[in-house]
Amino acid sequence: MYKRKPTIYIGYDPKENLAFETLVQSLKDTSSAELNIIKLDQMALRSAGLYRRSWKQEIGSHQKIDLVDNKPFSTDFSFTRFLIPHLNQYEGYAIFMDCDMLVRSDIMEVFDKYSDPAHGLSCVWHQYYPEDTIKMDNQAQQAYSKKNWSSFMLWNCSHDVHTNLTVDDVSTKSGWWLHNFAWMDNWERGRPTQFPLGQIPEEWNWLDGHSPDHITPKNVHFTTGGPWFELWNPTRDVDKIYTKEWEDLKDKIVIEEGLKDV
Repeated sequence: MYKRKPTIYIGYDPKENLAFETLVQSLKDTSSAELNIIKLDQMALRSAGLYRRSWKQEIGSHQKIDLVDNKPFSTDFSFTRFLIPHLNQYEGYAIFMDCDMLVRSDIMEVFDKYSDPAHGLSCVWHQYYPEDTIKMDNQAQQAYSKKNWSSFMLWNCSHDVHTNLTVDDVSTKSGWWLHNFAWMDNWERGRPTQFPLGQIPEEWNWLDGHSPDHITPKNVHFTTGGPWFELWNPTRDVDKIYTKEWEDLKDKIVIEEGLKDV
């Protein structure tokens, strides 16, 4: 059993605050242990001097362009997730999650079953190639070989593979280098019998509109948008079920917060 207080970093973007709050509540409602939940806030990281990546906004649109590789990106946490080994002081395990998720099962299972000292990082190995080129919030949809692998990661922060991932790298390396875990490549070449990337079952990063409906998700990822976007709608009957669960939990949060204000 995992002994340390479990730490979970959640990517935060102000435009998805309701998604963030609902995810936090779903984690608390289903966890068998007290969790250390940390908001991965880009502005706080900039103020602390840990993140300085430059970007611009296209004229006449909300599209953000990364100035390192001149490619579009969609959220404030597109790159900051790779600071987690440093933020966790290169000790223990920590989970990163995109905020557009709904946890339906005990997150401690991930720590207990998939924490492996041989692996520097574990995730779901998706084969996901979205057909849409624009996301629900009018941001460009980028295609790359490990699409959505980095949206849910179990980090072994003390693994020495992460000595090849520096704080400076997070602000200066291309998005492809980061999201394809390229810092592991040289480490792996010097240790041909070792593979630092572990695998987690798809039920822990179940993608709406994509993952098979025969898999019962333990964590739903609304990767096509999400019910907090006014114009978004689920595409399959199975997606509607989990959308309703998210909406019910959101309504519960809103009611409870309203009662606190009375």
